[in-house]
Amino acid sequence: MDNDVFGTDYCIGFSTAVTRSVTFIHALRTSTGSHERIAVIELFGRYSGETSLISAYLAGVERAIISEVPFDPKRLAKLIMKDKRANPKNYAMITISEGSKMVGGDIIVSGKSDAYGHKRLGGIGEETGAVLKELTGEDVLNQRLSYLMRSGVPDSLDLMVAVNFANMVIDLFLKGVFGRLVALNRGIYTDIPLSTIMKGQKRVDIREFYDVEEYKPKIRHVGGKPMFLY
Repeated sequence: MDNDVFGTDYCIGFSTAVTRSVTFIHALRTSTGSHERIAVIELFGRYSGETSLISAYLAGVERAIISEVPFDPKRLAKLIMKDKRANPKNYAMITISEGSKMVGGDIIVSGKSDAYGHKRLGGIGEETGAVLKELTGEDVLNQRLSYLMRSGVPDSLDLMVAVNFANMVIDLFLKGVFGRLVALNRGIYTDIPLSTIMKGQKRVDIREFYDVEEYKPKIRHVGGKPMFLY
């Protein structure tokens, strides 16, 4: 769902997660705008901030905090207040990956480790909201979308990819081919060695898609890029 598997352009669940996030973000504009607040919307994204970045990009959110770039809350407060004042309706919104951290801080985790050694993430949105409230004196709406992003019926793109991946797996099995990962490579269905996923990390391309000073999406160009700008 985080779209962070190395070796494939696309992971099942990403489109649905972004679609749901954009829908909820737009819905939250009503409460945020009517009360002239700052909204901090926490999205899934352990080590990759692509969900936060793409959701903000598509929903027109002013600032997007991503897992790859530690942020300075004082700078963020100044930026979001500038956004709020520039908005005729006097409100502003921020998306933030659950795996984000403040400069000099740590990722917020809780509970016991799962089978893969991962503890539950979550809470950076509330912490950021509390800091922003203290720094700006503004009311802050905190919303953690959490499992709402990946629950229910998947969207058509995810259904398409899932069905096609399943058919590819069946074909490989019937051919007696094992140890392969079904994948998308620049929009083309293919299969690659399963070991590929251990050869690198798939993260947001900061240079191409993110402004580290302004904490916002900065899509410099899309020509020649895959559909989901990985």
